[in-house]
Amino acid sequence: MDKSKQVPNKLDQINLGTIGSGVIVHAFLDNVSITEGIRHTAVYSRSMETGEALAKEYGAQRVYTDLDAFFRDEEVNTVYIATPNLLHYEQAKKALLAGKHVICEKPFCTKAEQARELVALAKEQGLFLVDAVPTAFLPNFEVLKRELPKIGKVKLVQANYSQYSSRYDLLKKGEAPNIFHPAFGGGCLMDINFYNIYLNIALFGKPLDAVYYPNRYGSLADTSGIMVMQYDGFVSESVGAKDTWGVNFFQIEGEEGYLYVKNGSNGLAEVQVVTKTTEETFNLQEQPDRLFYEVQGITRFLLDGDRDAVFDRLSVMPDVIEVLETARKKAGILFPGEAAADFVSEESAYADD
Repeated sequence: MDKSKQVPNKLDQINLGTIGSGVIVHAFLDNVSITEGIRHTAVYSRSMETGEALAKEYGAQRVYTDLDAFFRDEEVNTVYIATPNLLHYEQAKKALLAGKHVICEKPFCTKAEQARELVALAKEQGLFLVDAVPTAFLPNFEVLKRELPKIGKVKLVQANYSQYSSRYDLLKKGEAPNIFHPAFGGGCLMDINFYNIYLNIALFGKPLDAVYYPNRYGSLADTSGIMVMQYDGFVSESVGAKDTWGVNFFQIEGEEGYLYVKNGSNGLAEVQVVTKTTEETFNLQEQPDRLFYEVQGITRFLLDGDRDAVFDRLSVMPDVIEVLETARKKAGILFPGEAAADFVSEESAYADD
């Protein structure tokens, strides 16, 4: 980025360029289309046909199959990245160096060092860098923090997020979908259980220790597993699964009561607070679509130029990535560069687009 070009403290309009075309991109753009101040401007896709279909659906004017050309689009001031995990770091870095604000899907990066580098680069360039995790944008997240002291000293945390994946059926047929493949930064811990780990760290900070017990499918990454995190004075257990389903919840147990989050860490649908003398239920989320609050929040921060809000929320992410990285490595789940595996190419990593 040319240092002589001054990045404005806030934007008059978010002109969004998207990288990726999966289900989450459509969900994100569904909410962009109903939010003032942000519009879909350009698409990058390996396939012109796929890119044109996405552009037509959401009103983008231009489609690129060359990533460098996409980053040179002067009208695009913000880039949304929703590609396979191992591409996030490289693409986010290129976007920042091109002078674009960045919204990056979880898990943001696969290495804590990369996450910290991107945060430092964004600050240096005077740009916004937003992790697209809905949790901290949800109104019930603020309720959870507000009500937490009522249950006294925390002793146990239990979480379950299990969502059976149709791609697990493909595994059983002998295929190896990207979502379960280490070569693409896949696995249940990085996808489903991520939300449990994120909420723990957003509420309580980084644990003293973390151990992951995975269920693996042959030599592939984990299809389900349990993360146990030791904090000062309490233990947290997080279950995540893409090979089963069950009742999803997030529960915090204290000496004076407990907090129960309906439907778990991914949506915070409702917060029940039970103490020795009271029982209350809170829900400030009239809109059931969790991405509604995320897109509204991101748009507000960027249009207001609220760097403090953006980077305060982002400060949680390097710790989340560090815990995930350390625990999965100890569990023997290694990604390219951590073992004798070939580095995944951009072309092959888009196989699930």
